[in-house]
Amino acid sequence: MTDRKYDYDLVVIGGGSGGIACARKANQYGAKVAVLDFVTPTPRGFSWGLGGTCVNVGCIPKKLFHTSALYRELVNDARSYGWDLPEKPKLNWEQLVAGVQDHICGTNWKYETDLRRNKIKYINALGSLVDAHTIETTDYEGKKSTITADKIVIAVGGRPVYPEIPGAKEYGITSDDIFALEKAPGKTLVVGAAYVALECAGFLTGLGFDVTVMVRSVVLRGFDRECANKIQQYMKEKGTKFLQPAEPLSVKKGENGLIVKYFVRDEKDLEKVTEYEDTFDTVLFAIGRRPETKRLNLDKIGVKLDASGKIIVNEYEQTTVDNIYAIGDVIKGGLELTPVAIKAGQLLADRLFNKNTTNPKMDYVNVPTTVFTPLEYGSCGLSEEAAKQKYGAENLVIYKKTYTVLEYTVPYREDKAFIKLICNAKDNERVVGFHILSPNAGEITQAVGIAIKLGATKKDFDSTIGIHPTVAETMTKLELGVEEETGC
Repeated sequence: MTDRKYDYDLVVIGGGSGGIACARKANQYGAKVAVLDFVTPTPRGFSWGLGGTCVNVGCIPKKLFHTSALYRELVNDARSYGWDLPEKPKLNWEQLVAGVQDHICGTNWKYETDLRRNKIKYINALGSLVDAHTIETTDYEGKKSTITADKIVIAVGGRPVYPEIPGAKEYGITSDDIFALEKAPGKTLVVGAAYVALECAGFLTGLGFDVTVMVRSVVLRGFDRECANKIQQYMKEKGTKFLQPAEPLSVKKGENGLIVKYFVRDEKDLEKVTEYEDTFDTVLFAIGRRPETKRLNLDKIGVKLDASGKIIVNEYEQTTVDNIYAIGDVIKGGLELTPVAIKAGQLLADRLFNKNTTNPKMDYVNVPTTVFTPLEYGSCGLSEEAAKQKYGAENLVIYKKTYTVLEYTVPYREDKAFIKLICNAKDNERVVGFHILSPNAGEITQAVGIAIKLGATKKDFDSTIGIHPTVAETMTKLELGVEEETGC
């Protein structure tokens, strides 16, 4: 790296969590590094700073809005715990948005100053590949220039998709807009059924808005079906309405809001549909995300993509062009999770620039995650459906329990927690799947992820002393045939 024939040893295209993690690690090994980042404004005109989806319009604001929604219910609970509080607390939407955006702007600034302090070049421009080592950059004013690099890492992530229906882009928003809305969303239609849709619908309901979720087939496809159904039922009980199976046909502006035309299928005869019309203040589309690869000119230089635009890589995140790599949401077969992108970026930089050790490749198996629906859902390993497909139903032992959350007893909340351990009977009851629905599910799942990564068995869980009284302790005392806990 002392005899350079290119401008940079490494150029990372994409300034999200994964790209910045890769750039930082490469910089630590003495590489000369540049980070390219450019955010195309949403159809509503909203844009943001350095840090990618997670920091600006994903994990961080989502968790903060989710927390605000939880406070509303905790305020109600507090009265039962002896607190004399106003009968009807009122949400100040503008204050919530301002607080969240202030935190995000601070994080953007920290990223920029960190890059500057470590002499990593930050280029706020759109990147497009000219050849395997040359990148054309275009800034906000349209000014173009070129830079060269020995190695290139693509970490551009993805953006939300709009349905191909009249009025969707003109009048709808996505998760790229919701956290910075100047006015409270009011009566809201959320179109979609994956985790982004349910998380947004959940915190909007929790904040006191009238929310309807339009589901094409089932909620949380790919997650454990029993847990997904319990989450949907919980959300219904908390006031979220569901249209299912249903799809939107058009959105237009009316005198009193946005008029949405949609159809609902007859559940007994899916060929039979009935059209309806309703008026909403806000229509939020959360039907999926598309990788931001179209503008990169990848196909022209030999980087292969799949039909959806995701980049095809090998087990070392290397594309079909030897010196070009890809990490994060943009790769085929990866996991669209921020910590996965960060770890993959760090390990890639280790392999490329740390010549003193043999560094491991990214392990995409048994990655813990949490869905921040009103009842949080933590999981690690296989769903029950996937475990049956892999091992056979007859080779599984499944422990599960529905149980009381102590904190909810004083305010007489009937909400319950749920836990499930899926074990391989042919391998000493090794745990192959963990699922929990409870308050603070993410905090619990993080620790369980370590145990599963180390190959823990049901016996290991049983031999661990539970912390009493917590919702987590139940994982240490699961029994077959006991699926409901009646006491402390």
